[in-house]
This record gives sequence, structure tokens and C-alpha cells, in this order.
Amino acid sequence: RAGERIRLRLVNAANARIFGLEFQGHRPQVIALDGQPVEPHAPEDDRVVLGPAMRADLILDMTGAPGSRFRVTDTFYRGREYRLLDLAYGDTPLREGAPDTPIRLANNPLAEPDLAAAQRHEVTFGGGMMSGMMGGGMMGGMMARGMMGGMMQGMRHNGVWTINGISARGHVMDPMLTLVRGRPYVLALHNNTAWHHPIHLHGHSFRVVSRDGRPTRFREWQDTVLMVPRERAEIAFVADSPGDWMFHCHILEHMLGGMMGVI
Repeated sequence: RAGERIRLRLVNAANARIFGLEFQGHRPQVIALDGQPVEPHAPEDDRVVLGPAMRADLILDMTGAPGSRFRVTDTFYRGREYRLLDLAYGDTPLREGAPDTPIRLANNPLAEPDLAAAQRHEVTFGGGMMSGMMGGGMMGGMMARGMMGGMMQGMRHNGVWTINGISARGHVMDPMLTLVRGRPYVLALHNNTAWHHPIHLHGHSFRVVSRDGRPTRFREWQDTVLMVPRERAEIAFVADSPGDWMFHCHILEHMLGGMMGVI
């Protein structure tokens, strides 16, 4: 209804698809990411981007006219945009305008990592059999020889993806990192592939402190960071949840193809 304020919690439960949602005629405000409050802000280009496993809480003020309809469109994949749903207004307004009450959520009691004292580790994500072949004539020749099916099968199952040069296999793995309880850490993540990877850490939330060497605006707490091809990002957290925790790409074919490890 016109004048209504709606809070939406979006969850990307797809195993591979990334969503980029645009709300026609409206400007959503992001108030939480992955269950952790963030300074309220409009997403970049007014588009809410969620990789697999990512969550976002939005405030949506219904500023349209009674009886109107507005599309919510997924525009992430160029040339494959589609209408997801409509926001349909009833005929009777709730109030004259949206409320002006604060939308900032109280922070959760997470341990703040001391970046100056943090121990640093480099983590490189690699692989993808097609990463270096996207632009050349090699692709056409391989398709002509009928090799594409075998390559795609290999991407899923035969150790195509790596973390720090290692392609994980099996259900019991040696730790890629062993952290000391209570100490702060910075993981410098490098996506050395031509693909997007939503990188997910179990057991902890972390601050995303920089991307490609530039400090993030909101230093947002997340447990999944979506890395674009060739991107570098730094995440920071206190190792305060003891146990063996998975660290992996949440595109499940990439994880099963080797892009996983244990911290």
C-alpha cells in the first residue's frame, strides 16, 4: 500500500546463479548483509547483487501511487534479463508518505579484529579449464572435435579448481590454515580466475576491509564475499569459534571441483 514500509530478507538459495535485482520506481536501502547489520545505504546502481548463499535485508518504502505496478527485474546476466515479479499497490493508501523512523539496526556483539596486530595470510583461488580460452579460436576447434562435453564434466568433478594451488578431494582434508583462538587475522583473497566466486567461511563472520586495494565504504560484516574475475579482497576477523571450518566457493560445482579447504 502507498505509504507502507516493507522489510525484505532476500536469500540466494541457487547453487550457481548470481542475482542482480532492480526495483523499478523504488530505491531499496540495504540494512543487513548475511545477517549482520550494516550502515543503511542504497546498493551500487540501485541493484541488489547476491551470489549463492548470500543474504540481504532491505527496507523498501512504497512510494508509488495506489493501483500502480512496478517490476522487479533480474539484470545480472547481460542479454538474459527477466521480470522476476511485480510490486502491486492496493487502491487504498496506508498513509500520506513513508515513515521517517530510523532504519539503522543495532550491531551484533562481534569481536572487532585489530588490523595492526592481525596475522596475514594469502589465499589464491585458481583454475577453470576455460579461463584462458574464452577469446581465441581454440574454443571453436575444441567444440568441433567434440571435447566440450568432457571439459564441462571435468569442471565439475575432476579437480579443475584450486585454493593455493591445491584441488581438494574427499571428505577429510588436512587444514589449509591453522589459526590460534582469540587472535585477529587478515586473509588476502586473490581470484586468479575468469569466473565469479562467492567465497564462504563457516563458523565466523568477517569484515570486508578492502577490494582491489581500496578500503570498502562500509567495512561490512559478511560470511560470503562475492569476488569478480581477477579481483583481490581483504577480509578480517577474530578466530573466536574453535573447530574445523569449511572455506569454499559456494557455487557448488566449483566447490566439488576442488575449490574448498578447511581452516
